[in-house]
Amino acid sequence: MDDEEPNLVISRLSGTITRDDVTVDVQIYRLERDPQEWSLEVINDKRTSIVWEDTFPSDTSAYDEFIRTVEEEGMNCFLDTAKIIPFKR
Repeated sequence: MDDEEPNLVISRLSGTITRDDVTVDVQIYRLERDPQEWSLEVINDKRTSIVWEDTFPSDTSAYDEFIRTVEEEGMNCFLDTAKIIPFKR
């Protein structure tokens, strides 16, 4: 049995992106042994991570999904803007 952790491959498309005064860190990566299962993760300035549940067949298709999301929903969709409603004590 192979107990060794697989290597992580980071896409060259990963990096920091600023648009509409919002900066996020886009991470596109896969396990070395899974060449057609790229993951997409966006990390905002509060270090909140948004990870897509589905994987992508290429790093380009993952990046295209990020761009599509930004064009449809705007960069603000990655911000921590949820309202917190405290429970009564």
